Amino acid sequence: MKRSRSVVLATVAALVAGGAAVYFSGTAGAAVACTSAWSSTQVYVGGNSASQNGHNYTAKWWTQNESPATHSGQWDVWADNGTCGTSTPTTTPPTTAPTTTPPTTAPTTTPPGNGTLPAHFLTGYWQNFYNGAAALKLAAVPTSYDLIAVAFADASGTPGAVTFTLDSGLAAQVGGYTDAQFKADIATLHSRGKKVIISVGGEKGTVSVADSTAATNFANSVYTLMTTYGFDGVDIDLENGLNSTYMASALRSLRAKAGANLIITMAPQTIDMQSTGSSYFALALSIKDILTVVHTQYYNSGAMLGCDQMNAYSPGNVNFLTALACIQTQNGLRPDQVALGLPASTSAAGGGYQSPANVNAALDCLARGTNCGSFKPPATYPGIRGAMTWSINWDVTNGNSFANTVKPHLSTLP
Repeated sequence: MKRSRSVVLATVAALVAGGAAVYFSGTAGAAVACTSAWSSTQVYVGGNSASQNGHNYTAKWWTQNESPATHSGQWDVWADNGTCGTSTPTTTPPTTAPTTTPPTTAPTTTPPGNGTLPAHFLTGYWQNFYNGAAALKLAAVPTSYDLIAVAFADASGTPGAVTFTLDSGLAAQVGGYTDAQFKADIATLHSRGKKVIISVGGEKGTVSVADSTAATNFANSVYTLMTTYGFDGVDIDLENGLNSTYMASALRSLRAKAGANLIITMAPQTIDMQSTGSSYFALALSIKDILTVVHTQYYNSGAMLGCDQMNAYSPGNVNFLTALACIQTQNGLRPDQVALGLPASTSAAGGGYQSPANVNAALDCLARGTNCGSFKPPATYPGIRGAMTWSINWDVTNGNSFANTVKPHLSTLP
């Protein structure tokens, strides 16, 4: 995101792939032994077992301090394998391995980890600086926005750690703005059912998480900002490179501190999501189990390959959005983890502006297979998460055209 202009979910099916079981079954009359008792301080990875309250559980992915008794279910971290330590355990029938035939319509169920965000939601970036766009206090953000990303947290003098300070130039534009008022505004947005996260980086950001110490510092500092201001999560918008291994470690540590409702979003540039081997894409896949959504910036870009890997698509039209978005849905991310990021006006970005009507058409194409351009994705993705704009301030300057057009359309998606 320009200051001047602008993850792997393991389901039960994954654990039973090839016929492997994710349950303990017993024969009536034979006791099922309880595995080691769950510990809130122990780290569990996919396949690890634990018992709690007379039930055995199996972890589907990395977890710490998430009680099996309250975090088990189809889309939660623990699989409940039934009662244990009794003489009459429940017998569970064998599970049939899932078909390897890819579905023509991607699943739409959204797992936990995204707070109370709607199935399809609108994200906007709030500028903590003044650059000619409408200067706003947080409480003045239009109610159309479901998720507000505060831009930006900056690097501190400690490697990996970030800090946040209200910009004096912004404060001057809005007649003064104190930390206390800012915190109160976040509470006001919460009372409206909105979520507020802190975005890290931006065009001029210099945050670097390149080793384990920096990862720890990042997690600790973001958590401090969350507890200080009331942020619901973090947005990764590092436009000057990132280390996927250590950033993944940092985000998992943050998740362990903040809990399952932590919102984690990412805002890569188009080049960052062209290949699963890129650091951003690798990060998204490695934290897929705790990742909320990726808001790729479909602007300030040159022509890019689409998911057909045959054609280069130029920015500024529906094809560019749909052909690039399906790279993510076809290469490991769930549809509910994919959203379209666009500038709110021609002033908000150096290039790539599209009308909000084009954004709606692209969402229709991805969700239903309708209103497509010449490119049609290989599947429909009813769970496609929504849209993002840079920025709320530029949208307000432009008469709220983006929010007023896209937000109502999101409620029509399947």
